[in-house]
Amino acid sequence: CEDCGKSLVGECKLHGPLIRAKDRVIPSRARLTLPHYLTLRVLELRAGNQQILGVFAKKVIQKRTQFGPYVGQLSTKLTCYDESRLVLQVLKDGGKYFLDTPNEDCGNWMMFVRLARNQEEQTLVAYQHCGEVYFTTVKPIEPHTELKVWYAADYAKFMEASAVFIKEESDVSPLPPVAKEPVDSWICSSCGSTFATFALLESHQCIHKDRV
Repeated sequence: CEDCGKSLVGECKLHGPLIRAKDRVIPSRARLTLPHYLTLRVLELRAGNQQILGVFAKKVIQKRTQFGPYVGQLSTKLTCYDESRLVLQVLKDGGKYFLDTPNEDCGNWMMFVRLARNQEEQTLVAYQHCGEVYFTTVKPIEPHTELKVWYAADYAKFMEASAVFIKEESDVSPLPPVAKEPVDSWICSSCGSTFATFALLESHQCIHKDRV
């Protein structure tokens, strides 16, 4: 104790304990790679403080938005299995390897995306391209909606899993084609207004920034 000049085992009974300053917690590699318009939410807390996380949109994400590639360690054996996540494999140099993520410093944010249990909640499709796995949105994702993924048809065959098809993807209709009015496809996440082009949306968003 510097106040009484004594070397003590434990706390000083006269001057009390030291004030302990803790180091700042450094986010994992996976959390640092999360795009700015996505956020992680704790959905469940299991034994041992194990957090079950989900990835949610903070603003509107347009259909056909591609994420990836998925980052993981190539392994012939899966060391970390989570029933809420997709098992992913890739074909490299003639061999089939798992994309293993034993901890958050071995992968990117895509390791937190949970699998879709049905067509209605699926927002992403997983597929393999040039030895890498990517996720692509199959419909517009609204703010506060969780990103959930399932295998694309060809990748499902590769993974020996069943395929889930999204109704929004289908361009085939049993009815004769009907001429449709143009539909605004760019949506402002602040006020919900829609615009025909991204340029118009950008100009509109400047108004919100000026007001702020």
